[in-house]
Amino acid sequence: MNLADLIFLAAALSVDAGAVSFSQGLLFEKNKTKNSLLLAFSTGFFQFIMPVASYFFAGVIYRFVEPFSKTLAFLIFMVLGLKFIHDGLTEKEKTAKSPVCITLSCLFMLSVATSIDALAAGVNFYFLKAGILFSSLLIGFVTFFVSLFCFYAGRFFKKFPSKYLEVLAGVVLIVLSFKTYF
Repeated sequence: MNLADLIFLAAALSVDAGAVSFSQGLLFEKNKTKNSLLLAFSTGFFQFIMPVASYFFAGVIYRFVEPFSKTLAFLIFMVLGLKFIHDGLTEKEKTAKSPVCITLSCLFMLSVATSIDALAAGVNFYFLKAGILFSSLLIGFVTFFVSLFCFYAGRFFKKFPSKYLEVLAGVVLIVLSFKTYF
């Protein structure tokens, strides 16, 4: 996987964290700097650690799936891409106002929820024999900065069409799936 592919993957994986940060940025009134950094660090850290964890787990099962590794990488990227597009196009239930959430338990839950997709990336890195440390660090840093940017963007915008970002992220993952396979 080359650097451009990795940057696109990192951007696609950071969309969920960006959407959460954006919504929290709309709501926070106090301690904006501290809270934005906590949220960005938390989501970035989990986007870094999830691929690392799944990379090492993939090593345990690799010998069983090695003959199918390119197909598995293709399918994982494809399914993730289709999930992103589906989530972006599906009407989500809207609440009047979502709660401001910055407690450690809430940060943990938000970070895990926004980084589940990164687990699949770690498995793909193993199958593609990509360097896990650099790849995961890049994903974590991109997520940190996307989260921080989106938090402050939420301060300026009241309504943001995040569904278009999710669809774009899905398209990027589908393109990566074909590039990986061929």
